Amino acid sequence: MDLSAEFKRWKAQCLSKADLSRKGSVDEDVLEIVQLLNGQEQFFTTSSCAGRIILLDGSINGSEVQKKNCCWLLVTHKACVKDDVIVALKKANGDAILKFEPLVLHVQCRQLQDAQTLHSVAIDSGFRNSGITVGKRGKTMLAVRSTHSLEVPLSHQGKLMVTEEYINFLVKIANQKMEENKKRIERFYNCLQHALEKETVSTTSHPKEKVNSSYSRKKKRNPEKARGKRVTKENDKEVENNDHDDPGISVTIFPEDY
Repeated sequence: MDLSAEFKRWKAQCLSKADLSRKGSVDEDVLEIVQLLNGQEQFFTTSSCAGRIILLDGSINGSEVQKKNCCWLLVTHKACVKDDVIVALKKANGDAILKFEPLVLHVQCRQLQDAQTLHSVAIDSGFRNSGITVGKRGKTMLAVRSTHSLEVPLSHQGKLMVTEEYINFLVKIANQKMEENKKRIERFYNCLQHALEKETVSTTSHPKEKVNSSYSRKKKRNPEKARGKRVTKENDKEVENNDHDDPGISVTIFPEDY
């Protein structure tokens, strides 16, 4: 199988699909990264979320929040306002959960060395929970992730369990995490640009040099103007379903070291 041709087919197919996310478009804070990646021959994004603060009304099964069939009382990709949370909580009938979720970005890469390059960019930018998945059919996926999340229950069966002062405290923490998340996104974009530019110089100077497949911090090609195609985070289920025809997946996870 010609993996290069297969990768091009996967990319064209993915980027031609409609955006099935709740929002229906790429989040503003991650748009430049998505466009830059999709403008490269060796990458394309399958899902993305720049980070968000959400208030869910659902149920808790043990320690797990059940997102399925839950009600979204509040969602914002910007700093949150305490009064908005208070108003939204009045609509809660079940177990309301305040969450902050940092950037999540899934990128399919042409080959392992491309994923390794992008993984280095992610780690250097602070997304130290990023990892690479390689499937038998040749699909190489990079997940850009971080662990500076927040998840706190606020009500149970519609009854508020915390004070307004505590809610104000949580909102401040969530906003601080959102600000740190944005700084990491900016670092990721800058590191990605540098990596692509550096690889351009390397491939120009040594066009016939064989690339070692060991885990080194190689950089990729100079970015052209991105094309703006996108598929966002809510398509994660579709991405997972597409991988059902790729059994025996081996996963390498690189956890945070702090």
